[in-house]
Amino acid sequence: MSGAGSPTVVVDGTGLTIVIIAGRWHDTITDGLIAGATRVLEASGATYSLVRVPGSFELPVAAKVALENGADAVVALGVIIRGGTPHFEYVSAAATDGLTRVALDTGKPVGFGVLTLDDEQQGLDRAGLPGSKEDKGEESASAAINTAQVLRGLRNLLR
Repeated sequence: MSGAGSPTVVVDGTGLTIVIIAGRWHDTITDGLIAGATRVLEASGATYSLVRVPGSFELPVAAKVALENGADAVVALGVIIRGGTPHFEYVSAAATDGLTRVALDTGKPVGFGVLTLDDEQQGLDRAGLPGSKEDKGEESASAAINTAQVLRGLRNLLR
């Protein structure tokens, strides 16, 4: 269930260890994202586990620990819905910047499945639920696996 313009990616997770790290806010949307990521990981043949953190702000530190301790990639899933205060901007920036930094610092991929939304309906439309237009959990897991394989190939090529 990919959006218009999405690339077609062959996903082979054989030999990879992946950790899904998901926030606990907005359970219906987050559970949909987890289900999409899990479907891709199971179909790919990757070994995977699921870890829950309180919210999107905590995703980067958990991703860093997972990647520094043997995971080949992380799928980071979270939901941040805009409210009436600047909190949305701070948490969105911290999660995005933190996950980017973790990927660059560790040299390992982070599948980015953090939804930054104006309202709950946008999340329901992107969570891979019945009636959803997109499945960002699926897309994030696919990107993490594909990038891990690309990086593995690059490292082997450059040896």
